[in-house]
Amino acid sequence: MSQQENTTRLQRQLPSHAEGPQGDSGHRPEGEVPPSPYSHQRAPAPLTVLLADAQPAIRHGVRSVLERISGISVVGEAATADEVLAETSRCRPDVLVVDPLMDEPTGTHVISRVLRMTPDVGVLVFSSDDDDKSITSALHAGARGYLIKRANADQILRGIQAVAAGEAIVDKSIADRLSVLIRPATGQYYYPFPQLTNRERDVLDRIAAGKSNTAIARELALASKTISNRVSTIFGKLGVADRAQAIVLARDAGLGHG
Repeated sequence: MSQQENTTRLQRQLPSHAEGPQGDSGHRPEGEVPPSPYSHQRAPAPLTVLLADAQPAIRHGVRSVLERISGISVVGEAATADEVLAETSRCRPDVLVVDPLMDEPTGTHVISRVLRMTPDVGVLVFSSDDDDKSITSALHAGARGYLIKRANADQILRGIQAVAAGEAIVDKSIADRLSVLIRPATGQYYYPFPQLTNRERDVLDRIAAGKSNTAIARELALASKTISNRVSTIFGKLGVADRAQAIVLARDAGLGHG
């Protein structure tokens, strides 16, 4: 598929959000009171996105999709690793969508450099490369998500929203082999949750294994209250509502098998 065809495909996959709540006509039902011109309800801040890819057609295709979504703002573009660092520093985006291979031989080093500079940004890799080495390198560098460029518009949108919420997300073709990819020969895990501290990762690994707070506290020689507080912090960072959701997310990333 050509770059132009790929761009056109992305543009067609999401419906237009131009219609208002009253439908095509914009007329209000009879008897409905229009909002007061004096009421000022502040809209939530948009989720900001920086697009980084050496190919202008890819950046244009993703931008065209995102600009049709309410609540998302594309704040910049970059074509090289140096531009990524400059634009990230300038824009401070919520999410960086990046193809790490745009600036060989730098590769995924740009991810770790971005996260050292702005640790709160969520990094979503959007690449045509799905070999094990590239995926492992990106996750190890701190990427929260990894999608292949054949992903459709809905998948791209979900990926951006997931990493913005602190969640991990990978392409379906990667998910089945993820637990193997993040466990190198040393037997130690590389966690795709860069927002967690090492201690929080230890706790999450045990949560994924189905252990209670009491059991975790005993294993880590910590007070139960300390573990309870850490569990609450982990849930907040991962954007999950309860233990069950945390377990599913962690196990999908290969945790809980140690």
